[in-house]
Amino acid sequence: VQLQASGGGLVQAGGSLRLSCVASGRAFSSWTLGLFRQAPGKEREFVAAISRSGADTWYADSVKGRFIISRDNARNTVYLEMFSLKPEDTAVYFCAAQIGFSTVVVGATYDYWGQGTLVTVSS
Repeated sequence: VQLQASGGGLVQAGGSLRLSCVASGRAFSSWTLGLFRQAPGKEREFVAAISRSGADTWYADSVKGRFIISRDNARNTVYLEMFSLKPEDTAVYFCAAQIGFSTVVVGATYDYWGQGTLVTVSS
């Protein structure tokens, strides 16, 4: 299983970006998908997650109301739309896939990880 993230870049505060993460593998629709981020000098933190069908979503309090996670199982892709970006959103963003059923906010419960994509928000 491979996860390929894209869509990062440099944006001014208040701007928007959309991250995409494409996965290989036929079992995409059976995975819970999560987005995490790691800022320089900080630990990795949970951002958002989406259930297998897309019916349920979860967000960190810091991004709730500004970020939207969605998925397209036909395209093996998960999206993170980010609005009203703040300098504190600057980080490398990672997508991850969880095969089993476990808490979605803990990175250790995910089975596969993609390489990150850098998001930089300037003030």
